[in-house]
Amino acid sequence: MTSTHDGAVRQFTVGYDDEGVRLDRWFKRHLPQVGFATVSRWARTGQLRVDGKRADPADRLTTGQVLRVPPAGSAVKVGQGPRPRTPLTDEQIDLAESMAIHRDRAAIVLNKPPGLATQGGSGTYEHVDGLLDAFAPDGPRPRLVHRLDKDTSGVLLVAATAGSAAFFSKRFSGRTARKIYWALIVGVPSVDEGLIELPLAKQPGTGGEKMMVDQTEHGMPARTRYKVLDRAGNSTAWVELQPLTGRTHQLRVHMAAIGHPIVGDGKYAGQEAFLSGSISRKMHLHARRLIIEHPDGTPLDVTAPLPHHFAASMEQLGFREEDGEDVDLGPPEAPREVKKAAAKAHAKQYRKERRGERRRRVDGPGQTGKPTSTRAPSRAGAAKPAPRSGPAKGAPSRSGPSKSGAPRSGPPKSGPPRGRPR
Repeated sequence: MTSTHDGAVRQFTVGYDDEGVRLDRWFKRHLPQVGFATVSRWARTGQLRVDGKRADPADRLTTGQVLRVPPAGSAVKVGQGPRPRTPLTDEQIDLAESMAIHRDRAAIVLNKPPGLATQGGSGTYEHVDGLLDAFAPDGPRPRLVHRLDKDTSGVLLVAATAGSAAFFSKRFSGRTARKIYWALIVGVPSVDEGLIELPLAKQPGTGGEKMMVDQTEHGMPARTRYKVLDRAGNSTAWVELQPLTGRTHQLRVHMAAIGHPIVGDGKYAGQEAFLSGSISRKMHLHARRLIIEHPDGTPLDVTAPLPHHFAASMEQLGFREEDGEDVDLGPPEAPREVKKAAAKAHAKQYRKERRGERRRRVDGPGQTGKPTSTRAPSRAGAAKPAPRSGPAKGAPSRSGPSKSGAPRSGPPKSGPPRGRPR
């Protein structure tokens, strides 16, 4: 982003890092001391403009656009963030760089080791998020766009800029990103390939640290596709897992729920998750591969090598990594927008069919809803007309007054007159 002075007004050129960012978030990022109320007032009074046109706080910016900021915002230092950066040690910088397996101007892909948390929390001080300054000591700070469990290893995507963070986040939320995991599980499923559909919810009393299957209205939909790649007798299987939804601990809970917990996952299976012999007691769940659209329009396809304990267990059990490289991944999950459009079209077609059914019930078989004859119905079969309150105001009466003096509501009766003839 660049800025220029035009008298007391300041102008900023939107940079690549801010592609697709909302205008109010741009202020929060670059001019944090200008509150949302001020931004809204500037927009309402026409003082805030993008490429010379009035702007709204919800407008999204495009690289190269010129943003006009009123004088009150020019005293704020551009790029000043709310959180100062903590200097990293040489060991931390080396750890961060050793994890990187792919880097470009939009993305940094890491191979996260098991035991390292993705983000900080209560009592967690060493985490991936705290190491990201190593990749941009002087530029915009990289941002996490998804996460892995502490004991899960493998592919972790980090956005190099704010613009790419918004781009990748949309792909994850829209479920167009494909995540492929490898796992060693206890036992062998009776069906080699299938789809697990079990809703999940937080387990009460665990503070949200543990999930459970919940098939009530409180459970959130969760789907996992699995495929057995190889087996070691009846004791252990090597499986490929694809989460089609992104629930916390989804893969771990689903595999434990079908009676085949992930090896080393004592949290959800207790002692049943550990194999005898020299197999490591660490969790054997690895984010092997990520396929996601890149901002430049080409797919980003990255594979992460196995951690040492996982590779050693594979060798001891007689599994070969190359046997899992060319496995058919199956059809991709339809994007959420596509599903919504299909559901809307189905509902529209259903309503149309229902209207047709109602017409057929009213008209009877073979009827189209139009009268087939112009002959008036007989008195015996005619429905009684609704009572009238009298002729319209100003309309001439077609009959004489009634006994009460009010005009008659219907035509005069035919036939001989009543009473004595005069």
